[in-house]
Amino acid sequence: MSDDKQITPTDKDIQARQQILALAAIVQAAVLVDQIARTGQAEPQAVEATIESLFAFSANTVEEAYGSIENLEIGVRGLRDLLSGNDYGERKSVMRYCLGVLHLHKKLRGDADTSAILRSRLQHTAKQKSFNGNDINTLSSSLSAIYQDTISKYNFRIQITGSAQELQNANNAARIRTLLLAAIRAAYLWHQAGGSRWKLVLQRNRIFAQTKQLLATEIRR
Repeated sequence: MSDDKQITPTDKDIQARQQILALAAIVQAAVLVDQIARTGQAEPQAVEATIESLFAFSANTVEEAYGSIENLEIGVRGLRDLLSGNDYGERKSVMRYCLGVLHLHKKLRGDADTSAILRSRLQHTAKQKSFNGNDINTLSSSLSAIYQDTISKYNFRIQITGSAQELQNANNAARIRTLLLAAIRAAYLWHQAGGSRWKLVLQRNRIFAQTKQLLATEIRR
């Protein structure tokens, strides 16, 4: 018989994990936006999982919304890098996008009418998706239109920087808006799990340590 005791996570531990994974989801969307804006390319599996999260209406956890923690690898690594204190040039844009997303999320959370329209449009798109298949460009075009009709009405806009050629590409622009919409959805998951800006500031070192632990124990590649 082993003397080892099984450590059962507490509700507080579970909540903290959900906050970190939701933050990683926000960062992942921002990283993918930055990649598309600069190069026109982004990791397909991460893009698909991020977009699919918009249709996880009944998800109770971030893992359920994204399919698995492996689908958040880019986000977890990106969150670790942002919190590391190292000055990566491209991370400045990612951080700016994340802060912009949190600001838009706050505006949307206080706007019941637009939130209702957004949810209704997403549900309608989900029904269309079941008939029309899962083509990313077609899906992004529909979701981009939803972003323009709802989020873009606010005075605050997230300014995307990158290659002029890539940003002028219609498919890239649609994917960027779609990923920003997914980032706002992830911000809802973060808030739902008890996340807040002051906690992010006060618990920065703990969050950094936990992202490293996640990469070492659950996302080992």
